[in-house]
Amino acid sequence: MAFTADAAYQLLATAHAQDRLAHAYLLTGPAGAGKLALATRLAAHLLGTDSPLEHPDCQRIEPESKSRRIVIEQVRELEHTLHMRSLLGGKKVGLLIDADRLQPQAANAFLKTLEEPPPGTHLLLLSAQPEQILETILSRCLEVPLRLVERRELSPQQRALLDSLRAYARHEKPALPHIFGLVRDFQSLLAEAKDAIRDDTDTAYKTEEKHYKQTSDAGHWLDDREDYYKALTEARYLATRADLLATLEAWWADTLRQHTGAPALDLPECAADTAALATRHTAPQLLRKTAALETLRENLNRTGVQEPLAIECAFLAAFG
Repeated sequence: MAFTADAAYQLLATAHAQDRLAHAYLLTGPAGAGKLALATRLAAHLLGTDSPLEHPDCQRIEPESKSRRIVIEQVRELEHTLHMRSLLGGKKVGLLIDADRLQPQAANAFLKTLEEPPPGTHLLLLSAQPEQILETILSRCLEVPLRLVERRELSPQQRALLDSLRAYARHEKPALPHIFGLVRDFQSLLAEAKDAIRDDTDTAYKTEEKHYKQTSDAGHWLDDREDYYKALTEARYLATRADLLATLEAWWADTLRQHTGAPALDLPECAADTAALATRHTAPQLLRKTAALETLRENLNRTGVQEPLAIECAFLAAFG
């Protein structure tokens, strides 16, 4: 169950008042759900200050390297600070922004802190893509999933995907050509998004290259910027792919809601389509379709998995 940021804060504040606050929480949810605002508010509550991010007992790390990842040096500095005595004699708080961007070495180093946290320390990890975090880290945090209070505007790619899903829904008994047509549409949207992102980042890099190529250390500086833009391209692509997967999940979640008579829908503009699908499936069937998409998320984050093959297998299970 996903919470609003306000509802989550009330639950965490109550847990603190009852001395039941865990030492590590993972705040998840889409962009705009209020993860950082919740973490800041909780840190303020724990530290007794209106400005927790400026408090000496609050440490914050986020992607800062040229690869836009959290590196092991940042984690070691955080650990060193957290193991020291509280400067003001109270709690200590560590914030990890975009925890899914932890480098493997940094993640393994941070795991030690999660396993043996310093006394009086609370760790707040934030991520819009928790499926990319090591399972060993996930298992040592309590997840607090957040939801948007106001619905985000759908991207052009998401709207195009919904058009394809509506076309799929018109077939009472979809056959393999219909399913693979949906696969092609999905993969085409991913390819178009990747090309558009690459074009944007290439343009930004070339602008910087033109501006700085006359400086004496331009070669070293531009190598760093090239690495930065490569990482940015990857991060933006993964975010777009996650949004499209979320649209697929919302589609079947709404179909299940229609089947059970739940009033709120994630995709109200598709209510007629998901209602029609709900009459053709049982609840267990719909749960299996949702599970197939969850498995797809997991598979796409495994090293060495071929994205096209993983998508085809998942679509056969989710839309067959």
